[in-house]
Amino acid sequence: MINWDEIRREFPATEKVAYLNSAAAGPVSRAACTAAADYYETMMRDGDVHWMRWLAEREAVRSRLASLINAEPDEIAFTTNTSSGMIAIIDALEGRGSVISCDLEFPVTTIPWMQRGIEVTFVSPVAGELRGEDIAHAMTAATGVVAVSHVQFSNGFRMDLERLGSIKAEHALVVNASQSVGAFDIDVKRLRIDALCATGHKWMCAGYGSGFVYLSRALQQRSRPRSISWLSVEEPFEMRNREIRLRQDAAARVELGCPHFAGMFALGASTQMILEVGPAAIQTRVLTLNQLLTDRLTEIGWQVLSPLTNVGARSAETLVAAERPKRVVSQLMQRGVIVTEKPEGFRVATHFFNNGEDIDRLIAALKEL
Repeated sequence: MINWDEIRREFPATEKVAYLNSAAAGPVSRAACTAAADYYETMMRDGDVHWMRWLAEREAVRSRLASLINAEPDEIAFTTNTSSGMIAIIDALEGRGSVISCDLEFPVTTIPWMQRGIEVTFVSPVAGELRGEDIAHAMTAATGVVAVSHVQFSNGFRMDLERLGSIKAEHALVVNASQSVGAFDIDVKRLRIDALCATGHKWMCAGYGSGFVYLSRALQQRSRPRSISWLSVEEPFEMRNREIRLRQDAAARVELGCPHFAGMFALGASTQMILEVGPAAIQTRVLTLNQLLTDRLTEIGWQVLSPLTNVGARSAETLVAAERPKRVVSQLMQRGVIVTEKPEGFRVATHFFNNGEDIDRLIAALKEL
């Protein structure tokens, strides 16, 4: 039996406010804070004498991340945000063909491809949902990549990746998972995902400056990284400066320069917590809270803009209509409720550390408004 109250105590931000904002940035857990602080304290006290131990700890975190999404450790590379992960993916897939994406997307899923001169076809959603059949219809002989978010930042729509993987044919499936990793159970093998990127500062609750990218072994074998560093090669400490012998079948070759250990260790602590609780249990928890939230919002007359009809399209994000979003978000903050301002209204995020009392506090505040 999972003690959700005990888990909640690991997030001090919940002590003062109803923090319903993980879709923007999740609060850092005690464990993640300690992991980063311990690194800095050790380096303050001892300098660089623990370099080899830190490298070993980095590999332990890499293995943890691989377990989280059912990948192999050599398919995982550390990044500092979603953007750096997406760029590593584009480096690997440049020349593969045009891209299919959608109008709901966060810009990092689309504009880096366009900046390289790669054509992007935008599929329009229907009733707020991106349909697999519309993606399939958009595929042409020139198409090489399907790039979508697992959960859309714009309205909370959750893509059926299993269906998308079954219809992608020979196209590479690229997933921006920054709005789902940490909240939803993801299996890159079963879902036939070729590449995936995510940040650690949202649903993984690891703070800014952390993230990872998954590059399948098959993709690595067919590609060559566009940018490399001295740590991208075999035996980097031999300091060969006249030859390039890239690490083989290792996503880590896209990691540029010395590691950002603090971010990696914070991410490792957060990942450990997620694995201990269980991704499937967390997914059930966030969806249960989402259902409770949308039911309560509907009861008091607030319009939910997120897709609600298809249960499989729900996520842990809820977009709510409001005429004066900035004012509403500000007044909610004054009442100790933290949400995200959006052009159409405000976005509410229900993570596994949230509870019914947080939703009650939001509803009470909205009634006052």
